[in-house]
Amino acid sequence: MAASDTFDFQPKLIGDTLVLRPLLASDLDGLCMAAADPFIWEQHPSPQRYQREIFEKEFFSGALASGSAFVIEERNTGRIIGSSRYYDWQPDTQEIAVGFTFLIRDHWGGNTNSELKSLMLQHAFQWANRVWFHIGKNNWRSRKGTEKIGARFSHENKREIGGTVHEYAFYVIDKLGNESRG
Repeated sequence: MAASDTFDFQPKLIGDTLVLRPLLASDLDGLCMAAADPFIWEQHPSPQRYQREIFEKEFFSGALASGSAFVIEERNTGRIIGSSRYYDWQPDTQEIAVGFTFLIRDHWGGNTNSELKSLMLQHAFQWANRVWFHIGKNNWRSRKGTEKIGARFSHENKREIGGTVHEYAFYVIDKLGNESRG
């Protein structure tokens, strides 16, 4: 059992090449610039999210209001390269979800996603025994990236986000499985 049922949703997490820090209202312009590439959202349930108005309405305002969103920065430059967040904390079952993640393209295919998720998982497993990832059913890039970090496919289901129902693939990592990977 965790020492507290109160999950710390927005710590500052520092890795070898990344800094995850709490999202601030003043991050809007920098995060919009990072999200402005249509290719990032091509397989996403909301493929128009690269447009500033849609990004601000469908992503940024909810991320800011959540109190659990991060800005992802390059540690050596401070450049904003994406965002992620915790959500759906279930203290009774000690489960949480990680998602709403995007990275700029020049950080795809390397170690960035692995480092990002490792930082978030290490933090989450101080309270949680299970971490869920809800990924758009047809978002194969994210699904493969999630499998690369050791998550296993669980099932498909529908979820409502922002008033719209989409089909999602559910992936999971358990604390025991995470610890055995070292």
